[in-house]
Amino acid sequence: MRKVMAKLVLDIEPEVIKEAQYYANETHSDLSVLVQDFLKRISAGKTEPIVEKKVEIADWVKELTLSKTPTPDFDHKEEYHKHLEEKYGL
Repeated sequence: MRKVMAKLVLDIEPEVIKEAQYYANETHSDLSVLVQDFLKRISAGKTEPIVEKKVEIADWVKELTLSKTPTPDFDHKEEYHKHLEEKYGL
């Protein structure tokens, strides 16, 4: 059974709509769903922010990734054993 949806006309600044559409695209969501969720939250008395804070990742952290794909012949168990051998002399 399909839910009956109602239409609502809002007067919103164009820049706010543009930013909200950008956020919806980035989060693979829909602007209508975001507004509906927001209205549900405020009507339930939950007023904490829905929007996640964007965190800028430092360049040195980005450089930690050496390869986009794993090395096919890399043996994780063997490398870990070598590490333990070097560290503890096992």
